[in-house]
Amino acid sequence: MRKLVYVILTTMAVALVGCVTINVYFPEAAAQKAADQFIGNVLDQATPAATPAPKQPAPAPKDNGNQPSAMLLDLLIPAAQAADAPDIRIQTSATEAIRGRMHERIGGVLGSLLDSGAVGFTQDGMVAMRDAAKVPLSQRAQANAAVADENRDRAALYREIAVANNHPEWESQIRATFAKGWIEKARAGWYYQNAAGAWQKK
Repeated sequence: MRKLVYVILTTMAVALVGCVTINVYFPEAAAQKAADQFIGNVLDQATPAATPAPKQPAPAPKDNGNQPSAMLLDLLIPAAQAADAPDIRIQTSATEAIRGRMHERIGGVLGSLLDSGAVGFTQDGMVAMRDAAKVPLSQRAQANAAVADENRDRAALYREIAVANNHPEWESQIRATFAKGWIEKARAGWYYQNAAGAWQKK
């Protein structure tokens, strides 16, 4: 009888494993929260301290009486639940180095360009020269270099976050999430592109 129960449980386990599909989807809410924190640190005037995102405590183990069927379900269900509560890793040595450079530029040349309205945030998570006439001719090479450096770091940032989370295919979604965050956190008087690509003043 016991052998029959194990055979039935094994058959059920194989069937359940075959039916359980864990969809790895982009954790948009977690990504937006992480992006907002990163952007806030870049735009903050004070030098930000690197603070890791708080981790959720692991749930306490349940006393299931060591029943074989309960043990089997405990093996299968946590994997499915993990897909429902994703986390996103945004802090690596590479992203911290990028954050430092971006923060420095915002406190220097790029911040001045944003304040003057010469440069603005684009709808795709980058920066662009909006009105070169606002930059004196003698400073245009430096301004263009600052924009290029910023865009190089932004592209590297989005790619690094996707790779750090073992989902390189998330890069475009991470870029879109950051694009929204940059615009939302833009300071009053800064320019940004709306969904149609038109420049607007915050």
